[in-house]
Amino acid sequence: MAIFFRELKANLKSLLIWSAIIALLIVIAVAKFAAFAGNPETLKILDSMPPALLDALSMRAFNLTTLSGFYGVMFIYFGLMGAIAAAMWGSDIISKEERDKTVESTLVLPVSRAQVVTAKALAALVNCIALVLITWAVSLVAVRSYNPDPTFFKFLALEMQAMLVIELIFLAIGLLLGCSMKRYKISGSVAVGIILMTYFLSVASALDERLDFFKYFSPFKYFDSGELFRSGKLEVSYLLLSAAIIVVCVIAAYQLYRRRDLYI
Repeated sequence: MAIFFRELKANLKSLLIWSAIIALLIVIAVAKFAAFAGNPETLKILDSMPPALLDALSMRAFNLTTLSGFYGVMFIYFGLMGAIAAAMWGSDIISKEERDKTVESTLVLPVSRAQVVTAKALAALVNCIALVLITWAVSLVAVRSYNPDPTFFKFLALEMQAMLVIELIFLAIGLLLGCSMKRYKISGSVAVGIILMTYFLSVASALDERLDFFKYFSPFKYFDSGELFRSGKLEVSYLLLSAAIIVVCVIAAYQLYRRRDLYI
């Protein structure tokens, strides 16, 4: 438990920074929504944009003059921010021991390597949950002046659930990279690169029907905001695929870290 609480304390600053970034994003977005709210004329701006691009950004799936529609478009940014934060926490929480030359002092404790990974992973998991809850709370406060209806509250709750699953996927991937990469200094950069690659795959799958199969390689497409809004639920098949990715990455992380030579 000592390692768990130490990691919570060590990553508090990072959590506060990411929370501030998302809070600022929400405040700016809600301020911009004032130009769209109940004003269909503003939608004419979108007519000049290519239809494929609108589809890629889910902008044709929603009515931007409604709060639910505007938040549907904003979801991809929440997902990206959450994914990057989670991946960085997952990779850095392991690799920083070698980077900061503290791995020897950690491993002399009466705990196994598996216990070290577990404690650190749980601390990163708490951060992910906290980031989602903060995003949720700030959103509710930011939109209160627009008197949101029950549909919006339900959709926002669904988005936050999807955001958490996306975070868990990239937390597991980051953890795997942190536990396995000998070049521990670049594990965070590799994690961010994977996130950007999967995001662009989700965009490409929407641009051309022939590239639709790309969606299976992008967690962002598992929880497409347009589909979430239409169905009102998370797709079970994608939840199972997400769970499989998380389980495989976590098991591999434990196995590889247990066998790996550490730099002290």
